[in-house]
Amino acid sequence: MAVTEIFGSMVFNDQVMVERLPQAIYREFKRCCVDNKPLPLEIANVIATTMKDWAIEKGVTHFTHWFQPMTGITAEKHDSFIAPTTNGGVIMEFNGKELIKGEPDASSFPSGGLRATFEARGYTAWDPTSYAFIKDGVLCIPTAFCSYNGEALDKKTPLLRSMEAIDKQTTRLLRILGRKTEHVYPCVGPEQEYFLIDNEVFKKRKDLQYTGRTLFGARPPKGQELDDHYFGAITPRVVKYMKDLDEELWRLGIFAKTKHNEVAPAQHELAPIFTTTNIACDHNQLTMEIMKKVAYRYGMTCLLHEKPFAGVNGSGKHNNFSLMTNFGHNLFDPGKSVEGSAQFLLFISAMVAAVDKHQDLLRLCVATAGNENRLGGDEAPPAIISMYLGDELTGILQAVADGRTYSKRAKCNVEIGVHVLPKFAMDTADRNRTSPFAFTGNKFEFRMPGSSQSIAGINIVLNTIVADQVQEFADILENAENKNEAIKSIITDTMKKHGRIIFNGNNYSEEWVEEANKRGLLNLKATIDALPYFSSDENIALFERQKVLTETELRSRTEILIEEYCKIKNIEAMTMLDMAKREILPAVSKYEKHLAETAVKLQEIGVKNAVKVKLIEKLADLYEDATNKIDTLDSTMDKAHKLGTGLEAGCYYRDAVLPAMAELRAVCDEMELNTAEKYWPLPSYGDLLYSVTD
Repeated sequence: MAVTEIFGSMVFNDQVMVERLPQAIYREFKRCCVDNKPLPLEIANVIATTMKDWAIEKGVTHFTHWFQPMTGITAEKHDSFIAPTTNGGVIMEFNGKELIKGEPDASSFPSGGLRATFEARGYTAWDPTSYAFIKDGVLCIPTAFCSYNGEALDKKTPLLRSMEAIDKQTTRLLRILGRKTEHVYPCVGPEQEYFLIDNEVFKKRKDLQYTGRTLFGARPPKGQELDDHYFGAITPRVVKYMKDLDEELWRLGIFAKTKHNEVAPAQHELAPIFTTTNIACDHNQLTMEIMKKVAYRYGMTCLLHEKPFAGVNGSGKHNNFSLMTNFGHNLFDPGKSVEGSAQFLLFISAMVAAVDKHQDLLRLCVATAGNENRLGGDEAPPAIISMYLGDELTGILQAVADGRTYSKRAKCNVEIGVHVLPKFAMDTADRNRTSPFAFTGNKFEFRMPGSSQSIAGINIVLNTIVADQVQEFADILENAENKNEAIKSIITDTMKKHGRIIFNGNNYSEEWVEEANKRGLLNLKATIDALPYFSSDENIALFERQKVLTETELRSRTEILIEEYCKIKNIEAMTMLDMAKREILPAVSKYEKHLAETAVKLQEIGVKNAVKVKLIEKLADLYEDATNKIDTLDSTMDKAHKLGTGLEAGCYYRDAVLPAMAELRAVCDEMELNTAEKYWPLPSYGDLLYSVTD
C-alpha cells in the first residue's frame, strides 16, 4: 500500500473530520481550537458520536484518555463503548462528556505533595489540538491531567500554557512591528537516537533490564574508533525493523523522515519533520513506545537510555526549535527585506538574552539520572550552557551594537536607519556539533536533551523563557517613538549584557571551561546540582508571570525530579550489588578453582606453570578488592536509605554512592578481562554491541 494511503489512516484528523462532520460543526470545532475556547457540549456530542463510529469501523471496542503524567511516559485506562439495553443486550455509545472529561485514579502518580495518597481523584481533559488516534485497537484521546483542585499533574498542561504564552507575546511584538499575524506556534523536530541489541543477550543482563544501562562491562577490542558505523550500510534485520517502524508511525500521522546508523555500534537515529510542539511531543512519546514494540517483533530490544554502554557514544534527542506564524513564516528566517532582517535580528537577540538569563532552567530541563552519564562526553555537549551563532551572525549583531557597518562580504548592507544590517543567508557558517544550543540556519538546535526524555519539559522551558524575553522587548518597543532606533538599542543592550553566552569555538576543550568560568557562566556538572534551581524565587516569578506554572506546581515538580533521581540511583546501586554478589564473584571464584585444580594437576606430572599461578594470584587480589568495594557500597547504601529521597539524599548519591559504584565497576571490569569467557556470567560488550548482525 502506498505511503499516501496509509499515512494518518489511524488518526481522526482534519481530513476525516471534514469528510464526516457537518460543516458547521467542523468550523466551530476549528474556531475553538484556534482561539483556545471551550468546546460547547452539543458540538462535543456530535464529534464524539462521529469519532466512535469511525473507530468502530476500524474494529475498535474501547477508548482511553491518553495522558502524560510526571513519570515521563504515557498512561491510559481503557473503557469499552458498550452500554446496556433494557432487553439485556448492549449498544455502542460515546458522548461529549466522555470525550471531554475522564476521571482516572490519580493516587499512584507522582504529585510532589500536590495531593495526599488517600485523595485518589484526578481528571483528564481532552486536548482537541492533538488528534485522536487508534493504537493497539484502542481509540486514544490525547488529554491533559490535573488534580481534584486543578493543579497540573502532567507535562501536557504546562506545555499548552507555555504555547499560549509564546503565542501571546510574539504576536504582540509582531503587531507592534506592523505585521498582521494572528498566531505564532512554536515548532519542534526532535531527532531520536537509540540502540538495538538482540533479545537473547538483553535477557542475560539484569542491569539492562532494571536500569536500561550496563553497570559492568569491559571495553571491547573494537568500539567506534574506525567511524565505520556512522551512516554505514544498515544490516538487513535493522532495515526490516526500520521499514516496519516507519509504516507504524506513518499510520499514526507521525512525520518519520530520516533514518540512519549513528556513531556507536548498534546505534541508530530517526528524525521527523517539524510540527507544532504539542503534537511533536505526543508524536515523540508514541515514537519511543512503538520503537520498543516493533523491535520485539524482530527479536531485538530497543534501548533508549542516554548511556547504555560506557566508552561509546550515548544517545541524545536534539530538540530543533523554531517559531512559525499562522501564515507559514519562520521567525528565525532572515528573509530578503529590510524589515525582515530587523525582525530576524530582534528575535535572535531575544533568544540570546533568554538563553543567557536562564542558563539554570535550560540545564535543569535536561538534568536526569541517565543524561548525567552522557553530558560532557565526546558525543554530547558539556554541562555549560552556551550558544553558537556562527562568526557571521555574531559579527552582524556586534556591528549593530558597535554602530558600524558589517562588511565581511560585498553587497551585504541593508538599512534600518543606518547602514549596519546586512542580508544574512541561511547557511553562512558550518554547524558546531559541540555546542549545546546552536543556530543552524533557520532554527535553534538544543543538543543537550537525553534520548529517553519527554520533550515536553524541555519545550515548556524554551517557550516560557522566550515568551518572557519577547514580552520585555515588546514593552520597550510599544512606547518607542523611533522603532528602528529602539531595535538597534535593544540589540546593543543584548550584546552588552548577554553576549557572553555566545561561543563559536570547541565546547569540548579545557580552555572553554576556563573561559566560561571567567565569563561567569554556570557549570552545573551533576544533575542534583541543577534540579533545585527549578523553584528559585526568580524562576517562580518567571513561570507565574507567564501563567505557565504556579509556585505550588513548581515546588511539586522540584520534589518529583529530586525523588526520581534518588530512586533511579538507588535502583542502579542495588542492581550492581545484586549482580556483583550473585553473579560476578561466584563466577570468578569458580574460575579460580578451575585454575587452581589445573595448576595442581600440572604440578603432579612435573609441569610448572608460573603463568597460571600468577593469574590465580591476580584474580585473588581482584576478588578481595571487589569484596571490599562491595562492602563499601553496601554501607554507603545503608546511609543513603536513611536519608530518604530529598535533596540531601541526592547530594549523598552524587558524593558517595556514585564514586563507590565507579570503584566497584572498575575492579569487576578488570576481573572480566582476566576471566575465561565461558566462566564470565554476563554477555560482554562485544556480544551486546555486535549482536544484531544478520
